[in-house]
Amino acid sequence: MSSTPREEAHTQPSNKEPPLNLHQLKQKMPHAVNNNEPDFSAPAQTHQFAALLFDMDGTIIDSTPAIVKYWHALGDQIGVPGAQILETSHGRRSIDVLALLAPEKANWEFVREAEGRVPLEYGSDAVELPGARALLERLEKGGVPWAIVTSGTRPLVEGWLRVMKLARPGVLVSAEEVAKGKPDPACYRLGAERLGFEDGSAGAGQNGDAGDGAVGAVRKVSSEQILVLEDAPAGVRAGKAAGYRVVALATTHAIDKLQEAGADWIVEDMRSVNMMWWDAKAGRVGIEIKNALTR
Repeated sequence: MSSTPREEAHTQPSNKEPPLNLHQLKQKMPHAVNNNEPDFSAPAQTHQFAALLFDMDGTIIDSTPAIVKYWHALGDQIGVPGAQILETSHGRRSIDVLALLAPEKANWEFVREAEGRVPLEYGSDAVELPGARALLERLEKGGVPWAIVTSGTRPLVEGWLRVMKLARPGVLVSAEEVAKGKPDPACYRLGAERLGFEDGSAGAGQNGDAGDGAVGAVRKVSSEQILVLEDAPAGVRAGKAAGYRVVALATTHAIDKLQEAGADWIVEDMRSVNMMWWDAKAGRVGIEIKNALTR
């Protein structure tokens, strides 16, 4: 779980580094490509997929102010400036960050308890990203296979879904359910597997227990028939390593980093991704991707 920082009211002693605000963030992670303004004007195209796998923070919601507060509070506990942690934490699991900075805290009992408090204490600090609610509700209403695959723990993600009153997926893969976090592809492969898809990848079936929301029948599909929606380079790399197609949202990271990670499409937010139709018999959903970054 993580996010890049936004401007927020956070008072610290003068000897601590202040959190980065949105202006500082844009200076560190410019939205432009080669110093030119990005051109999000690619014509709309509709592609067929069997299932959609969504990241959570930076893709469906933006909980930046809450996560800034979370990491500053943890930073105070472990003696590391919160701003320093936030420079590299986005898209990574808390347990992986803590393993480097405070190994004694890198256990699931501590992380689940700490992350579970975030929606309760900072619930008003999160907002849904444009287009996300409408897309999730339409997928859910149509019976389209979709899942959330996140670097956050289950208490964190389920807390946000309750607070934000968002559609809850039948399948949720959280941080504590895989041995390695993104950019390792295991989490996305597990998401597809729990939805009932076998893509023929080497990693399929290695995750043991079917887990939350798992379906019974296994359907064999090409790996390119699974669509991942992400905002972080680590997540994009995870989706591509699984062999899936990836839409990257330019909500938290520089466009060139998303390009380097191998995103198939880069869009500004979820308003560029629309469900056009669902063929239940064929098990295929038509997804329109519009106003993507031009190459």
